[in-house]
Amino acid sequence: MNYVSAENLTKSYGIKVLFKDISFHINEGDKIAIVAKNGSGKSTLLKILMGKEIADSGTVVINKDIQVVLFDQEIDYNPELTIDEFMMTLDSEPILALKNYHKSLHSTDDAFIEKALNDMEAHKAWDLENEMKQILSQLKITDLDAKMGTLSGGQVKRVALAKLLTETRAEHKHTLLIMDEPTNHLDVEMVEWLENYLTKAKITLLLVTHDRYFLDSVCDIIWEMEDQNLYLHNGSYATYLENKMIREDNMSATIDKANNLYRKELEWMRRQPKARTTKSKSRIDAFYETEKVAKTDTRKQGLELDFEMKRLGNKILELKHIDKSFGDKVLLKDFSYQFQRGEKVGIVGKNGAGKSTLLNIIQGYEKFDKGEIETGETISFGYFSQKGLKYKEDERVIDFIKEIAEFYPLANGKSLSASQFLRLFLFDDQTQYSPISKLSGGEKRRLHLMYILYQNPNFLIFDEPTNDLDLPTLTVLENFLQQFQGSLIIVSHDRYFMDRIVDHILAFEGDGKIKDFVGNFSEYRESKSREGALEKNTGSKPEPVKETIAAPEPSPTSPKKRKMTFKEQRELETIEKEMPELELQRSKIMDQLNNETDYEKVAKLSAELEAVSEKLEEYEMRWLELQEI
Repeated sequence: MNYVSAENLTKSYGIKVLFKDISFHINEGDKIAIVAKNGSGKSTLLKILMGKEIADSGTVVINKDIQVVLFDQEIDYNPELTIDEFMMTLDSEPILALKNYHKSLHSTDDAFIEKALNDMEAHKAWDLENEMKQILSQLKITDLDAKMGTLSGGQVKRVALAKLLTETRAEHKHTLLIMDEPTNHLDVEMVEWLENYLTKAKITLLLVTHDRYFLDSVCDIIWEMEDQNLYLHNGSYATYLENKMIREDNMSATIDKANNLYRKELEWMRRQPKARTTKSKSRIDAFYETEKVAKTDTRKQGLELDFEMKRLGNKILELKHIDKSFGDKVLLKDFSYQFQRGEKVGIVGKNGAGKSTLLNIIQGYEKFDKGEIETGETISFGYFSQKGLKYKEDERVIDFIKEIAEFYPLANGKSLSASQFLRLFLFDDQTQYSPISKLSGGEKRRLHLMYILYQNPNFLIFDEPTNDLDLPTLTVLENFLQQFQGSLIIVSHDRYFMDRIVDHILAFEGDGKIKDFVGNFSEYRESKSREGALEKNTGSKPEPVKETIAAPEPSPTSPKKRKMTFKEQRELETIEKEMPELELQRSKIMDQLNNETDYEKVAKLSAELEAVSEKLEEYEMRWLELQEI
């Protein structure tokens, strides 16, 4: 079933063209992710589909039998409503049936009671209230009597997300769900729950996200918006990157050919031909088309930086026995850590666990209750916080950066101009000379990030840097940080970003406990999963081994270790037989993937590889469980 058809859409703001003559279709069951740098028109396209904006030209046809639902960054709500009341403002027949059913519980009108019961049955609303509360619970919203006006910005967005998912569930009809950065303000557990929910749900989805693991798990189609065009890719994020690279290579070859032709035709043009004949006029027109291609700017993420970083001394940063509490809530308890030169540390944990507090303590913005901090004399912090950028409304982007310095130093004695550095972070020449007030929200985040990096600190501290950043900017930032020679602390819920950058994890596990883990984020999560599985199987948390003189004899009343049942013995034999076969199958698929270039086949093989890997992981876990018996 076709949901949306768009033909030749064009949209501009003044002289800036966002997209030109783009066409696409959305069909039932599609799960689509939009990838583009900020300012390319993602939000505008979503607003056009919602009917909140009108395209300059082209047509959008939305099937009359579907509803379009949007999860936006800006949430409209009455601060006096409780969370429960806000959830019940949903405009749907199942919700209305649920409201009437609650009223009927206090009514003596038999006709009203009967109608309420019939409506609950007709609209399949019996389980809706429980599902609504389960969704809220998964998003860590439990006090439904709290007023919306008392919630933090992140909590408001989580309640709005729960309302949207409930609305989609309640309608029982064809729905196009549009989500703009739904993972912002969610911790890792919430992101993984939402990822699983959307993957299993039978919905049609159009998604804007910077979370690449989330994108890969949920979506199988990627729309790339770039240079006023829309490119469609079937498959994973890796497939999109491969397709993009091939397209850019082809474009480079086309530009080289155009340059050769341009030089020849330029000589002819300089002889000032008079366009009196159709033939000469046609050649002049062709010249200008060739010139346009020849002068195409392909400088995107192409700069390689060899930094001249401010010198780091022997002493970097050391925290000794730090305690910090707010009332009865303990955030840090006897925490000690010594940061090393060039170390890249990721900080993870649930919202409110104390991650941002630790960052503020390190920089002296917040006092601690007990302990000591020693900071090296040569340390220069660069802090990217969630508070946003301070600027003058009419100040131009280029002037704002030049206030720091005209040039950024490189280790080889050379330097980059402010304009070149801006271009590295995807600000084209036109945007550089625009007022900051005209930038989109994402572009302002990108400028804030660049402003921090341009000051050339040797110790970077990032608090949720990936929120509202587009994927192209994240790629540039990751490349920058991988080359960065100083020390780095990152607080982030972006699993892909953390895996690429950090080599050490400090995990806030509650009650002031911070676990020190050597490895990236995925390795930490795997370690936690193994601990959870062991705890589930043994019924207790693993404890450190204590030295003993001799093991005590088991008492006569101690429970004996049970033997495997016949069924479990057969299951173990089957697993031990099939695991090598699955490993061989996985190896063959990986070999095929390494030699395959066809996009459709790559996508199919990737899906097969994922299925086999999941099955093998299930067998391995079950094998361990049976071995314990």
